[in-house]
Parts: sequence; structure tokens; C-alpha cells
Amino acid sequence: MSDQLQKFMFSAAPVRGEIVSLRNTWQEVLTRRDYPAPVRTILGEMMAACALLSANLKFDGTLVMQIFGDGPVKMLVVQCSSDLSMRATAKLSIGALDTIGDSTSMIELLNASGHGRCVITLDPTDKQPGQQPYQSIVPLSGANGPLGSMAEVLEHYMHHSEQLDTRLWLAANNERAVGMLLQKLPGDGGIVPHPGELDTDTWERVCTLGGTLSRDELLKEEPATVFRRLFWQENVQHFEPATARFECTCSREKVGAMLKMLGRNEVDGVIEERGHVEIHCEFCNQRYEFDPVDVAQLFVAHALSQGVTPAAEQRH
Repeated sequence: MSDQLQKFMFSAAPVRGEIVSLRNTWQEVLTRRDYPAPVRTILGEMMAACALLSANLKFDGTLVMQIFGDGPVKMLVVQCSSDLSMRATAKLSIGALDTIGDSTSMIELLNASGHGRCVITLDPTDKQPGQQPYQSIVPLSGANGPLGSMAEVLEHYMHHSEQLDTRLWLAANNERAVGMLLQKLPGDGGIVPHPGELDTDTWERVCTLGGTLSRDELLKEEPATVFRRLFWQENVQHFEPATARFECTCSREKVGAMLKMLGRNEVDGVIEERGHVEIHCEFCNQRYEFDPVDVAQLFVAHALSQGVTPAAEQRH
């Protein structure tokens, strides 16, 4: 089965839901990087969550979810575009592999000193000139102390940043990254034709049903089976499923643009020291190499595009 996200809406109340299963998309990430098991679990859960949150947005662009940690894991990043094309990476501190065991908790990995934070950025494709992406930052701690799971972090984010009651169930292993989201919409959500038909108990009931879902069940069963087991008595409207996939947006042209931003002196310094410039994409592990000729051509083209005559061609 292809990687899919299924949306659904409860007919008797303003409550919506989504279930996502990422197999091939998740495997594309794992084949490029070898992460310790606890890091792999959190990154996979972030991928599932990022797909779930992105699918709720009514805009064309990219949702970027970043966790900045103060423990062995320095950063986790997941990007998801509106078409559910995704990529993800993790950055560990030096010597982290010696300190991370199979039972290392999320708090120990990311929030050991209480300074970890989650940053969610919405970057529209059609930004107006000067428009900045929307960004929200929440700590990895709540009123009762550090948050111990990715689901708790994002429920905390949705409650404080979006003012929406949201429940998340997330899981990941070597094979799949999966998740389910339930969300209570404000008012009647525009779905109940007559106020008298509103079932005010639906939110509490479906959350209780979701609470019976175990991590093993979420990982083992296909989304359709999970849905039937939980909500077979509910009147639910299903929507056309969306397909997710791995896609990295890096390219030689983008790396070249980054080098031009660094400036000729900086890049020439690397050439002098190493004989070439080598860049690895953190997301897909693609390697880009620029030798002295490549660099010279890069900056000549840049100068010409700016209307500047390269020094070698200037006449005095």
C-alpha cells in the first residue's frame, strides 16, 4: 500500500480526524542516515505529525517542524509541502553515539537542561515581497514540567499557539512512521445543519476511544483497520486520501547559490585549503563538489548577472 493520509469528519459534531501511514517515505530517510533507535523513533513520529498538521492547512507552501535540543540531539528537522512531499534529518552532538542507549528518553535526548524548544514555521510559496514566514516557538516543557513525548509537545503547541483542542497518537519503528490526529473545531465547524443535531459528547467519546489505541496496534495494523476498530459505531464522512512521498529539494544550482552568498574570498579560502569545495545535503546525503574551475565559472556567471565585468576582462 502506498503512503497515504486519510481525512475524516464526524457528522454529528465539529470534530475532524486524520490517519497517516508512511512506509516508503520513512524508508527513504532511514536508508540515507543511520540513527540510534530513540532518535529514529522521535524523528519518525515528527514525520507522521508533520504530515498530519500540514494536511490541515489551507495554503500552498511548506510546513517546517524543528526541535532544538540541549542534550545529545542538537536538532531534528522535518519539512512537509502542501502536496505531502517530505524530507527529514537529525543532527547529533559530538560524542552523542556514546551516550545514547536504546532506553534513552526523549527528555534526556532533547531537554536535559530544560532549554529544548519546538519551532513550527509556515512558509507560503507565494509570499509577498518582504513577507516573512509565520513562526511559532514553544518550549518542550509544560505547566507540569518537561513533556515526555512528541505527541505531548505538539498537543501543547496546538493548545497554546492555535487554541485548538487536539489529540495525537504517534509511533515509529524500522518499518513505518504512523499517526492519528483528532481535533475539535470551534463552533459547529460548519458541518451541522441544525444546532439541535449537535452531539456535544462526541469529542470526549472519540478521544476516549483513541486512548485505547496502543503503539503496537498503530504500528502493526493498516490505517483502515485501526479506524474500523475505533470508530465503527460513529457516523463518519471520509475524504479522498492523499499520497505522501519523500522528496529532497536540494540541487547543484541551489548549492551554487549558497556559495555565491558566502562570497568569493570565503570560497577561495576553502579551495586553497582543500583543493575543492564539497557540500553534503543533510536531508538526502547527496554530495556536491566544486573544483577551482567550477568556482571560477560560478562567480564569473554571478558577476555577469549583476552587470559587473569580471576582473580578468576589465581594461585599464
